[in-house]
Amino acid sequence: MEELRLESTAGERLDRCVSSRLEGISRSEVQRLIREGHVLVDGRREPPAFRLKGGEEISVRIPAEREGPEPEEIPVPVVYEDEHIIVVDKPAGLVVHPGAGNRSGTLVNALLGRGITGGDDPDRPGVVHRLDRDTSGLLVLARSGEAHARLVQMMKGREVERIYLALVVGSGLPETGTIDSPVGRDPENPVRMACGIGQPAVTHFEVAYRSKRHTLLRVRLETGRTHQIRVHLSAIGHPVYADPLYGRPVPGRRVWLHASELGLRHPVSGGELRFRSPVPRDLREAALELDENFPLG
Repeated sequence: MEELRLESTAGERLDRCVSSRLEGISRSEVQRLIREGHVLVDGRREPPAFRLKGGEEISVRIPAEREGPEPEEIPVPVVYEDEHIIVVDKPAGLVVHPGAGNRSGTLVNALLGRGITGGDDPDRPGVVHRLDRDTSGLLVLARSGEAHARLVQMMKGREVERIYLALVVGSGLPETGTIDSPVGRDPENPVRMACGIGQPAVTHFEVAYRSKRHTLLRVRLETGRTHQIRVHLSAIGHPVYADPLYGRPVPGRRVWLHASELGLRHPVSGGELRFRSPVPRDLREAALELDENFPLG
């Protein structure tokens, strides 16, 4: 492992500072190093978009070159595929791409044999958005460089509609609402994200069903920050049911969040595409334990 020390420049983003000083390493690879804790600012972990004040010492550890992920036989339901894209219904418990601590057993490993490609991060071929490990539902990945580049643009331009179902704790929410608050890494706990700091984040919701102590929401993402829905709903006092990080764990239950709808124009042909995923059995059972009238059909 090679270790380097760099000096910072005031006002520069951390990822841009590091990538401009290291030859042969792309900015996305630098961002991966930052996320995995190989880049420290005065001994602290900071996000890629962290603004430097100037004068900090930046330490960069470059791990020995590693092989890319290998194809694995992991069953994943495929909803749609053509030569440019593939849409899958990700099961809960499956990490989207390899990273520190999970080099195998991911969605990427499962789909390498189906031709996912695009982007310059070898651990994330074809990946343009993610779901948390314990969140189930719809994801689109690229199977061509052209599709990947266009999907990335579409995500940035908020041209992809992503709808989730979320069962939250508590009642009293308005029929519709918008949460507009930045989301970033919690400075006191790097495992968590926090509201009010970091990158802009917007979440829209509407009530689908009310029970005495819980509410089923239809949630639409305008941005896609890490843990965004979970952080935003917790911040307004209605954490997602069984969320061990931002609410309260429930024995035998996972966080009640499902990516139920995905709408987009085909990145190459331009045709309208819309996909729906039914609520998985485990989430259905968890909801019906709380109220047998939850509309989950």
